[in-house]
Amino acid sequence: MKPFIVGLIIGILIPAAAAYCYFRMGYAPVATSSSPMPFEKTMARMALKARIAKEAPKNSPLQPTEDNLTAGARVYTDNCAFCHGWPDQPASKAAKGMFPLPPQLMTKDEMVTDDPVGVTYWKVKNGIRMTGMPGFGEMLSDNEMWQVSEMLAHADKLPPETTAALQKQPTPPAQQQPEAQPQPAGTKGRLTKKK
Repeated sequence: MKPFIVGLIIGILIPAAAAYCYFRMGYAPVATSSSPMPFEKTMARMALKARIAKEAPKNSPLQPTEDNLTAGARVYTDNCAFCHGWPDQPASKAAKGMFPLPPQLMTKDEMVTDDPVGVTYWKVKNGIRMTGMPGFGEMLSDNEMWQVSEMLAHADKLPPETTAALQKQPTPPAQQQPEAQPQPAGTKGRLTKKK
């Protein structure tokens, strides 16, 4: 019996020590450009799916009316589109630098229209650890989170007013700051503006 217990302890300690060394010595891929760790995607998806199945609301308190969908589109453009994209636009440079790449929710292949709206709401509210997806539970009202979730659930068949609210607005040119003039002797620390 004693050799069995010793063997069991060694069998547990060696893999634990190897895992510790793998992380401690810097072998774990932590850069966004690195390939994922073995089983990383599988374990993360399994944990996320189980948590959402337990906690996601089953029913939405809102109806997908045009007003709610359009309000959701505004929430999306203000808070989500930077990473998740606009209709008919390529992914932003910031999104391309993330790992995993955020799904481009306005493209046909990556829409979440097949997901229950409560699942999308859960992701919006709580975020997803180690993906760059923040939780908006402290930043948006419950109503706003449901509106954007409803809009995403119906993204493949939005009314024209909602579609118009989703269009990427051109970035305004940066405001130019007045140039500082050279300082005359004795005025150290004070700037004068060019007129």
